[in-house]
Amino acid sequence: QVQLVESGGGLVQPGGSLRLSCAASGSIFSINAMGWYRQAPGKQRELVAAITSGGSTNYADSVKGRFTISRDNAKNTVYLQMNSLKPEDTANYYCNADILGRTPERIFYYSSHGYWGQGTQVTVSS
Repeated sequence: QVQLVESGGGLVQPGGSLRLSCAASGSIFSINAMGWYRQAPGKQRELVAAITSGGSTNYADSVKGRFTISRDNAKNTVYLQMNSLKPEDTANYYCNADILGRTPERIFYYSSHGYWGQGTQVTVSS
């Protein structure tokens, strides 16, 4: 099985910074794209940023120039550096990863929707 565990959320004042981390573990054969999504109360979950295994990135317009996504392939970890935070960035942030798993018996498994973490709350407020 595969697990994603996020960390780094919290309460921060407007203009502040936070760094989120998401570590994948389990019977992982390879990881393609990894990304961060967020969901605010009463709103749909939206893509914040994504990064391919080769390092190509894309961002939501609302976070361009403020957020930076990166990954450490050796650690199966993706990061989201969030600067100049605004109250409208307040949401539960979720990590998603496109993972191909392989059991010890060499059976491959895959989820068409990727694998999700449990979420980490980010609150931007004075």
